Amino acid sequence: MAGLGQVGLLVMALAACYRPLGDHMARVYGAEGHWRLERGIYRLARVNPDSEQRWTTYAAAVLGFSFVSIVLLYLMQRLQPLLPLGFGRGAVEPGMAFNTAVSFVTNTNWQSYAGEEVLGHTVQMAGLTVQNFVSAAVGMAVAVALVRGFVRARTDRLGNFWVDLTRGTVRILLPIAAIAAILLVALGTVMSLARGIQVVGVDGITRTIALAPTASQEAIKELGTNGGGIFNANSAHPFENPNAWSNLFENFLLLLVPVALTRTFGQMVGDRKQGYVLLSVMGLLWTVMLAASWWAETHPNGVASLAAGAAMEGKEVRFGIPASVLWEVSTTGTSTGAVNSMHDSFTGLGGGVALLNMLLGEVAPGGVGAGLYGILVLAVIAVFLAGLMVGRTPEYLGKKLGRREVTAAAIAMLAMPTVVLLGTGLALLLPSTPDFMTNTGSHGLAEVLYAYGSAGNNNGSAFAGMTVTSDFFQATLGVAMLLGRFLPILAVLALAGSLAQQRRVPATAGTLPTGSPLFVGMLTGTVVLVAALTFLPALALGPIAEAL
Repeated sequence: MAGLGQVGLLVMALAACYRPLGDHMARVYGAEGHWRLERGIYRLARVNPDSEQRWTTYAAAVLGFSFVSIVLLYLMQRLQPLLPLGFGRGAVEPGMAFNTAVSFVTNTNWQSYAGEEVLGHTVQMAGLTVQNFVSAAVGMAVAVALVRGFVRARTDRLGNFWVDLTRGTVRILLPIAAIAAILLVALGTVMSLARGIQVVGVDGITRTIALAPTASQEAIKELGTNGGGIFNANSAHPFENPNAWSNLFENFLLLLVPVALTRTFGQMVGDRKQGYVLLSVMGLLWTVMLAASWWAETHPNGVASLAAGAAMEGKEVRFGIPASVLWEVSTTGTSTGAVNSMHDSFTGLGGGVALLNMLLGEVAPGGVGAGLYGILVLAVIAVFLAGLMVGRTPEYLGKKLGRREVTAAAIAMLAMPTVVLLGTGLALLLPSTPDFMTNTGSHGLAEVLYAYGSAGNNNGSAFAGMTVTSDFFQATLGVAMLLGRFLPILAVLALAGSLAQQRRVPATAGTLPTGSPLFVGMLTGTVVLVAALTFLPALALGPIAEAL
């Protein structure tokens, strides 16, 4: 009952914020004026905020900004001994620095290191935390550009990336994160520039407990669906997530913006029902995954778990199973990757739920921005399939879906499975791979599949039973993050540009009603069908075999 109460409180909090935040974001991206602070940023960057961009220029700006961000973050890690508050932790080795730079710029936040041992406060604050903001803002900007493609007609302009990036950061993410950080401090999250505190253990040995400016990074880590923690234990660490209230609040933060963006979508296209449809699909998938994982962890089939009465291995006793599975489903349903329990220790079915949640494309409800454009791509596919069934040109939101549009949507949809399956297959072919794994058989396969599924979906969580610090894994996972992030973005922007050039067509008797419960079922079926056809063989050899 306590677990159900937490779920109820979470849903009510999201419902209370859904309309005001969704409407606010629609106004932010539709506003014509610029704040004084924003104008200063534009002058500094030599950007004309009143000029709009074609999709190719918008895409070039996304890629250029991200490339420069990767280079700067890489250099910060390599030059850490020259920076203040480094505490003598030394330069990050090249492979790890590359992987980490790519990880945080792509909003993946995969970490192959223990943060409190490898990075100083300057790199954490000026490097990682900054990327937590702007990488999230990039995803929101791409989503808004796609929505403009549906809204606009007979134009080749999608807006200005630099304006969308700045507004998403300054007007949305920064204010909410600032308030959230204060609340986290009040709830007990650590916020300190000290290296640590000295304590004497029960064995009489003096040890250092690491401290960090945690609350400020924790707030945007969850709000921006980032996931990278300052401490190696992530949100299972009491300095990041002290108690049940902070746990529930952080869970709320990681779902807040992706859920509210469906309201933003409905407002911007002038039809709120369209937003409710996307929200219904996201909510339905989230609920089913939560129920499946909850049942799996409370009805285990392992000898030790049966003796204990539940699968408590790898879970914080202060959270228990309900709060652990609630977080697991939320963090893998978004592109967050933060964890308050160890997914590697979940039951076969419970761990399979976390893996499947990512392989669905992380659209339940998905990452900040990425979830919205991801489910819109699948909506395009669903409408196209419906058009094939009735033998007429498919239409969605007044735009015809022809060869160019469907091709772009297909590329965006297939990029992630290609990256995940090729990466997993390549890793399993290497003779040295078993040397980095603590498990063999079906669970070992699931660990490798989870790693590349997490990287390719820009999630960042991991099955911790596999060591990924070798040059091979640092490089291939980094490439998976890059391709998993930017191939869909390029395809989505191409789709947006093609849609914006069309004229709007009026709905007729043959137009598929996309604001109805029928389309909720059709879109949900498309999401599940695409993932099932793509990943069922791999899942059958991994978590399904383990569960059975």
